[in-house]
Amino acid sequence: MTDGGDGTERPDDSSGAPTDFDRLEIIAERLSTDDRFARVVLRPEFAPDRLVCVYDSGFYPSSVHTARLEIVWFENGDFSIHYHEEQRDGTFDHRWDRHPSEHNARDHVHPGPDAPTPGADTTHPPDWRDVLSMALAEIEDRQRAFWT
Repeated sequence: MTDGGDGTERPDDSSGAPTDFDRLEIIAERLSTDDRFARVVLRPEFAPDRLVCVYDSGFYPSSVHTARLEIVWFENGDFSIHYHEEQRDGTFDHRWDRHPSEHNARDHVHPGPDAPTPGADTTHPPDWRDVLSMALAEIEDRQRAFWT
């Protein structure tokens, strides 16, 4: 884990490949027009290798103070998508990963609420757009569950 600069810990999710900033720019352009997000920041100071998307607070009850999505993509197709909530009583973390690992297969997920290591081996779609859609859909399911 590495310090996220805002008091949170970020996983060490290095692929060994260079960050794909072109891909992150494309994702940033798409998500910056999405009403789910209050703010989309490419390469913030505390995370210069990633895209950080802060969810609009209207999707959450008052017990969730903030929620964000951190995305890092690598030129070899590896990635880490980290969903993080700051809640009144703690945090919720969930990660979708594709990278070499000593604890899991290359494709794996670290499920919420605490994104444990080792995670669970899985198979992610080969296309980055499908991976992103899958993660966003799972987060949307979580958001709906707050209200049902």
